[in-house]
Amino acid sequence: MKSLIIVESPTKSKTLGNFLGKDYQVISTMGHVRDLPSSKLGVKIEIKGKGKKKEYQFEPEYILLPKKKEAVVKLKQAAKGIDHIYLATDPDREGEAIAYHVLAILKDKKRKFSRITFHEITKQAIQKALDNPGEINLQLFDAQQARRILDRLVGYKLSPLLWRKIRRGLSAGRVQSVAVRLIVEREKEIEKFIPDEYWEILADLKPCLDREKNETQSFLAKLNKINGKVLKIENGQQAKEIVDELKKANWEVFDVKKKETLQSPVPPFTTSTLQQQAIHRLGFSGKRTMRAAQSLYEKGLITYHRTDSFYLADQAISQFRDYIKDTFGQQYLPEKPRIYKNKSKVAQEAHEAIRPTDIRKTIQDGGQKDEDKLYNLIWKRALASQMAQAIWDQAKIEVQAVGTKNIYLLAALGKVIKFDGWRKIYGFSQKENEDEMQLPDVKKGEDLDLIELKDEQKFTQPPPRFNEASLIKTLEELGIGRPSTYVPIISTIQTRQYVEKEEGKFKPTSLGEVVNDFLIEYFPQVFDYQFTAQMEDELDDIARGERQWMPVVNEFYAPFEDKLSAVSEIAKRVQIPTEATGKKCPECKDGQLVIRTGRFGKFLSCSKFPDCKYTAPYVQTIEGVVCPDCGAQVVIKKSRKGKQFYGCAAYPKCKWASWNKPK
Repeated sequence: MKSLIIVESPTKSKTLGNFLGKDYQVISTMGHVRDLPSSKLGVKIEIKGKGKKKEYQFEPEYILLPKKKEAVVKLKQAAKGIDHIYLATDPDREGEAIAYHVLAILKDKKRKFSRITFHEITKQAIQKALDNPGEINLQLFDAQQARRILDRLVGYKLSPLLWRKIRRGLSAGRVQSVAVRLIVEREKEIEKFIPDEYWEILADLKPCLDREKNETQSFLAKLNKINGKVLKIENGQQAKEIVDELKKANWEVFDVKKKETLQSPVPPFTTSTLQQQAIHRLGFSGKRTMRAAQSLYEKGLITYHRTDSFYLADQAISQFRDYIKDTFGQQYLPEKPRIYKNKSKVAQEAHEAIRPTDIRKTIQDGGQKDEDKLYNLIWKRALASQMAQAIWDQAKIEVQAVGTKNIYLLAALGKVIKFDGWRKIYGFSQKENEDEMQLPDVKKGEDLDLIELKDEQKFTQPPPRFNEASLIKTLEELGIGRPSTYVPIISTIQTRQYVEKEEGKFKPTSLGEVVNDFLIEYFPQVFDYQFTAQMEDELDDIARGERQWMPVVNEFYAPFEDKLSAVSEIAKRVQIPTEATGKKCPECKDGQLVIRTGRFGKFLSCSKFPDCKYTAPYVQTIEGVVCPDCGAQVVIKKSRKGKQFYGCAAYPKCKWASWNKPK
């Protein structure tokens, strides 16, 4: 009789079917089949004890998801007459939860259920899993359940408060609100920033000595010290005085320092570093990256893509080393395999870094599919992690200029690749290519000719706004969120219109600032960075079986519930600031048109509301940018999924549109 294997996606089902014989039937759940209801809290809360002994107990009310009724019918039909069912959902907390709920739906005393996990979809890995079946890991399920209940309690308890105190339709998330806080606080830093003026002085110099071909390379040296002290040049007058003296100075090589530096390869990808590099190198959003990675995993091309582990299996390392030696030669192979230590305190449930399942499978650069581009990046990073170090020749020329009043010290830095090592595969960043510079071969005491002096006015810069890559990196560094949560966090805060993207950078909306300030004023601990990270650690403790989920949720909820009651009484209603347009209301002729933020985004309204109820759609134009097809104004629009794009204001007459801002 056939055995039934249940997975969560059709692609994964198809890939497994290719490896397994006729004795197995594979079917997919199409994702989660049971969850908390969306129409209500969905968690029964019972109070036990009084005063200091008061405790809360929680019982989730799981329901069959309405959209999954057809999938469940197919599961039940497939399970008829089957004696052994294998639950083969993904090897993480979400996968464990899907397996748990499938078991709850199909449970039958006559059937045997086994839980199997694998971190790559290959014939060898599948067979090993089938040979070593286990049971559902209730610790992982409890960790997922605790997160789900915590997030539900915060969202469903805080939302009504926000409706009463700010505006209907608002919601708050336990982790998402902390991400908004990061963006709001960065924006406040930028607004408060006062730039400082400073000047840099660069000297274009050339050795005086004749060379064989009478050609010597010039080089740029930057002024660092005056009379042995570091001096900040604060204004143009000061810079001019220094330049005037330097024009008459005697120039010579003060010292030459050369050294060889070794650069070790970067470790293979984790979820976080994959998302960051896909943003930098491919221009992918986090969501686009994870969609492509999911497809690659389900097709059996890469290991599981939700992980914060750097570990590589011995078998994979051996295959990598053979490939490096055969393809690039012995000089590119280090003596011993490289082992990378995990930065994370807890290795997530997927125990390997992201790597190709077979390094011999290559895809030529230039592939247009997202999967091809991402596979290439993963392939290069994994292989490079086991290659020899790159070797750089670094040089520093210190230059002394003796003026009539002062002695100036300048420096020029040079850097040239001597042996590319792992860089042969992984390449160089744009900055590394720009920084590479060959300095001329000069000796200490050698005279130099001044070709030109350049004085440049500069200003200190404010901290940059977060983009997706830097936000993910910061969340990871703070210990907020886990590999599977970064994309939902970023997606949710945009969907709720708490932040918006401006030229690829996150900027808080006025609504986001108001909600953030309200939450931080009245719930400082709940949305504290350290407290949120501590909650993540406690969820990890549950996953490892070191804590029970109910006490963890109770410790959070008890003070939170008390705080909710107090804030409901003392908090005053908050107004969402409007943005002036400088235009008069066309209806009442008295009020001014302002930009407000509603449930469905920004719109124009009269400042005299509610006396004047005029409203109109808000169309954001880009000053000085015109449609390349018809010359009309270019406006910013949003797709059905909320993604920003650029279109012609003359639509539908002109249908020009682009994801990229026209030049």
